Amino acid sequence: MLNPGLTPEQKNICFLKGTEPPFSGKYYDFHEDGVYVCVNCGTPLFASDTKFDSGTGWPSFADVVAQGNVKKSIDMSLGVERTEVTCGTCGAHLGHVFADGPVPTGLRYCINSLALDFKKVE
Repeated sequence: MLNPGLTPEQKNICFLKGTEPPFSGKYYDFHEDGVYVCVNCGTPLFASDTKFDSGTGWPSFADVVAQGNVKKSIDMSLGVERTEVTCGTCGAHLGHVFADGPVPTGLRYCINSLALDFKKVE
């Protein structure tokens, strides 16, 4: 299901598995309290208290809101094995997860800002 309100750039990220340039996304240096949701369907994905500065230029998170909200699959598109993460509800491409994050999870969910929307905690 494709949200008709997505921009061409968001469609490229979410459904053609594109990526935004590092340090260009609106959420890479964003520090408000709330929940990051899928830009396509609104599924809650990442809580702001799991966000950290990985130095990569993309929003990075140590954990997901709920395991079923994000799906993982093997991605060999660059000739090396990576783990792609997609929205568990609509299948939109979010980014990748790496095993070089902070404790306690040791994970770094490296996510495109264009795949996210933000809901502020009231």
